[in-house]
Amino acid sequence: MKQYISETIGTFAMIFCGCGAMTINEITNGSISHVGVAATWGLIVMAMIYAFGETSGAHFNPAVTIGFAFAKKFAWNKVPKYILAQAIGAILAAFLLRFLFPESQFLGETTPAIGFPTYKAAILEFLLTFFLMVTIINVSTGSKEVGTMAAIAVGGVILLEAMFAGPMTKASMNPIRSIAPAIFTGNFEHLWLYILAPILGALAGVSSCKLVKDDQCC
Repeated sequence: MKQYISETIGTFAMIFCGCGAMTINEITNGSISHVGVAATWGLIVMAMIYAFGETSGAHFNPAVTIGFAFAKKFAWNKVPKYILAQAIGAILAAFLLRFLFPESQFLGETTPAIGFPTYKAAILEFLLTFFLMVTIINVSTGSKEVGTMAAIAVGGVILLEAMFAGPMTKASMNPIRSIAPAIFTGNFEHLWLYILAPILGALAGVSSCKLVKDDQCC
């Protein structure tokens, strides 16, 4: 049970701070800035890995959980419970943001930039999650993101990807991170790509480790 509670709290913190930064940036006409939003995402993930890496592995992302299971580092029968815990945390965070900032139109939702084709957004999200999972699978201990190097590496790659790709797709890399705000904004038009692309990207990232490590790595 402690694992699931940790995933709920960690995902709540990540969505509340990350989407919260985007929401506050929206309603204050850019006071946080794009760089500030990217840094917020990276830093909150880093902090939650330090906080919960030893307990739950600090997944906070259904694509990562599925990736670890695909790599045979995590039991498939625990995947639905982890995803449920992540969903509870993410939806509670989005609900609280809606309560605190009812004037927000977007609530940190993920949509492709105006004029950026959906298929290109899907490709970009696939690649972003691929890079994220490559990092995670190579610095994690089993199915756990633990230790100084894991926290810095994973938080750093999220900051990096949010920095350069955020203006085009919002750099989700996480299905539940996209689903939670959409529940309260009602914008489901592009949600499919933010569910499918990260999962496929995570699976591809796991598969890539076999090319650079021994056969038993994944």
